[in-house]
Amino acid sequence: MTRVTPFYTRLAQILISIICVFYIAIIGRTLLAPLIFALLFSLLLLPFSVFLENKLRLPRWASSLIALLCLIFAIVGIITILGSQLTALAQDWPAFKQQVLTGTEDLQKWISMRFHVDSDQQMSYINDSTEKALNTGTTLLGNTLLSVSSVLLFLLFTFLYTFFILLHRRLLLRFIVSLFSEEQSSVVYDVVSQIQYIVKKYIVGLFLQMMIVTGLSVAAFTILGIKYGFLLGLITGIFNLIPYIGILTALLLAILITFATSTSSHILFVMAAIAAIHLIDSNYIMPKIVGSKVKINTLIALIGLVLGEMIWGITGMFLSIPVIAIIKVIFDRVEGLKPWGMVLGDDDSHPDSKSARQELAEDEKNKANPVAN
Repeated sequence: MTRVTPFYTRLAQILISIICVFYIAIIGRTLLAPLIFALLFSLLLLPFSVFLENKLRLPRWASSLIALLCLIFAIVGIITILGSQLTALAQDWPAFKQQVLTGTEDLQKWISMRFHVDSDQQMSYINDSTEKALNTGTTLLGNTLLSVSSVLLFLLFTFLYTFFILLHRRLLLRFIVSLFSEEQSSVVYDVVSQIQYIVKKYIVGLFLQMMIVTGLSVAAFTILGIKYGFLLGLITGIFNLIPYIGILTALLLAILITFATSTSSHILFVMAAIAAIHLIDSNYIMPKIVGSKVKINTLIALIGLVLGEMIWGITGMFLSIPVIAIIKVIFDRVEGLKPWGMVLGDDDSHPDSKSARQELAEDEKNKANPVAN
């Protein structure tokens, strides 16, 4: 006779497991965050590494190293372009400062006329705020230097993990398969193949989305005659990778830089341009390029962003959507977890829907079998 576990017992087990997972994620951030990034990068680079091994007959360590170097050069190129634009902005700092001072004087006059607060009181408040800011300036500078060093260390470990995951991928796959019974091996291989295919398509889709949004933004800002239009367009494209929140952050930065370098009318044009680009991205670019492979409903995506920010900050926000996509692939193929996979997905991603069947058929047709590699 099969013993049925009471509902409250199962609920307690689920809650305790969730608490343990989040606790491990919080205390293990230094290890887990670069490791997850490395896993995503290795899944993206795997086809290229396999191509080098099969076509050029390179050893695995050489193909893994070349694939990793290509990734590093791409990231360094993006950082170099962004750094050159920021350097040009820093060279115009005196004009930037003068524009801010002019705008501040106009704002002071408006406050004085509107709220009857004279300039002396406003300057007294500004001086007090400035003094407090200067008192904490050393601490902020130290935190900034610490953040830069942490980012470099984070990238170093991410690249090392990526190389070793590519190098030992067969061993890791055999280890995952050995954790389950022989009857479940076909399901495990299917899950690994689907994760590889979906993550690869998702990351490539994000890159294409970033390039398209960046191109549209640069073109719009250039037509409007906005100074540092290329920098603002690049910032908009990069921050747009964070769903919902990223575009608002890019809008605030664009308004700030435009306010310091152009007229007030240009601010309205910049706001209109970013709003139009966001509508195009949300209604066409994102669904066609990215959303076709990762069907996650907006509620779960928003909850994932909030939880990612709570646990790992900005890093967690970048990782939340691909991690949820991986979890959904696993849930959809494990019998007892299918209801959870259903709640993570979109309305038309249910296994019984026609579009979902077509999606799965396309995935089965195009996926690459990682066991052979």
